[in-house]
Amino acid sequence: MSATEPKLRDYFELCKPKVVGLIVFTAIVGMFLATPGLVPWQAFVFGTIGIGLAASSAAAINHVLDRRIDAEMKRTMNRPIPTGHVSESQALVFAFGLGLASMLILAVGVNPLTAVLTFFSLIGYAVVYTVYLKRATPQNIVIGGAAGAAPPVLGWTAVTNSIDPHALLLFLIIFTWTPPHFWALAIARRDDYARVGIPMLPVTHGVEFTRLHILLYTILLVIVTVLPFITGMSGVVYLAGALLLGAMFLYYAAAMKLTDRPDLPMKTFGFSVTYLMALFALLLVDHYLPYR
Repeated sequence: MSATEPKLRDYFELCKPKVVGLIVFTAIVGMFLATPGLVPWQAFVFGTIGIGLAASSAAAINHVLDRRIDAEMKRTMNRPIPTGHVSESQALVFAFGLGLASMLILAVGVNPLTAVLTFFSLIGYAVVYTVYLKRATPQNIVIGGAAGAAPPVLGWTAVTNSIDPHALLLFLIIFTWTPPHFWALAIARRDDYARVGIPMLPVTHGVEFTRLHILLYTILLVIVTVLPFITGMSGVVYLAGALLLGAMFLYYAAAMKLTDRPDLPMKTFGFSVTYLMALFALLLVDHYLPYR
């Protein structure tokens, strides 16, 4: 299908704005946690723009590489490329333009280390995960989750020009969060993934097996989110909030394991996004409380 003249909205949809928004938010939190005071304006402005452009570039490349399966899946069939609103060549030019701009902004306006780490994160998601892992193993989202967990580290590095153990702790939180988050969606869209031959866990090992692993990973996530308090990175306000959010996530995970309610997978998926945003907001608020 030949593409009509793309509109700004079509290019905007190529960037997966909701996903990119969450990525940028966690990166910004990483920036603020990296310093006891305010983030230097140059690191904040150019770091945010550069990381956001890189995430948008990776999303657009993902659209191109997944164009055939997107056209067959109900969840993705209305994306700009399957509908013909944007051609593959237009999407690629757009993606590489964003990626190049991102690398230049980060290398010149922030620091080379952040640019290099961002580049590897982009390649990790757009190429390693999308081209290979997604189609090779039901553990695709576990292994590929490393790229999605990188933004707080990138934000931290933008400020300090170094990789700090506390930044890696933020990485670990998102890395552990990713499987229960995405497997809930995979259960809800199991038939779609089966139709296009993507070996998501509920397709290869069944829904019950996946529900068990969602519960186990959620328990692990609750444990991991206590580590910022144990290591002195955060205080009691964060701890209380993290435990409350964790209890809510566990409720959804346990309900999925114990019942067959068809609405629970998407409700769990939706809550998981709220959970991560609230958890990182707690980290940010706690960081600037007077007792620190």
